[in-house]
Amino acid sequence: MHYKIILASNSPRRKELLAGLGLDFEVRTQPGLDESYPDGLPTEEIAQYISRKKAAAYTLGADELLITADTIVCLDDEVLGKPTDEADAARMLRKLSGRTHQVVTGVTLTYNVQSPMVNGQCSMSNERRQHSFSSVSHVTFAELTEAEIDYYVTHYRPLDKAGAYGIQEWIGYIGVTSLQGSYFNVMGLPVQKLYTELKKLGLIHNI
Repeated sequence: MHYKIILASNSPRRKELLAGLGLDFEVRTQPGLDESYPDGLPTEEIAQYISRKKAAAYTLGADELLITADTIVCLDDEVLGKPTDEADAARMLRKLSGRTHQVVTGVTLTYNVQSPMVNGQCSMSNERRQHSFSSVSHVTFAELTEAEIDYYVTHYRPLDKAGAYGIQEWIGYIGVTSLQGSYFNVMGLPVQKLYTELKKLGLIHNI
C-alpha cells in the first residue's frame, strides 16, 4: 500500500531532516498538545511515551502514515525540557557546561492496514497500527563561559529547544567537543533509523 506521509511537527529542523530522505510528505499540526508524562517514568521511555501521546490526537485516513516525535535532554536522570525564559535557558547551559549528557528522540509511526473482517465476509476494515522506537546520542560540552552562554541565549533565544540549545547553531560549533551516536538525532529526528524502520515495516518502497 502506498502511504501519504504526514509529519506532525512544526519544527523546521524535523521538516528539513525528513525532506533529506527524499520522501514526499505534508505537515499537519495540532496546537496545544499535552506533552506531560507520568512521574517515575524511566527517562529512556519518556520521549517514546510523548510521541505516542501526540499521535493519539490525530485521526488518519486509510492511506495516511503519521510520524510523531519528541526529543528530550537528560543529565544525571534529570530531564531538561524547553526553557521557560532566557534565564532558565542560561541555567540549563550552565548545567551542561563541561559535562556529557544524553539526547533521546522517540518516534512513533501510526498507520492503517487493510485486514479481513473477523466474520469471514469479503469486505475489509481498517486496523490502526503503531510502531515506536527511540535513538540516544551522548553529547559532551566544553566548559562554557558566562559570556558565551549570554551571547548564545541573547542572539539565538533557544526557548523552543529541549536543553536550551541547537547543536546546528553557534553553541554547537564552539561548545560540543564530542558526540557519540546520531548527529541528526540531536537535531530532533534520527533519520537513518527512521528510514530503516520504515523499510523494515514495508511502509516505503526500497530504493
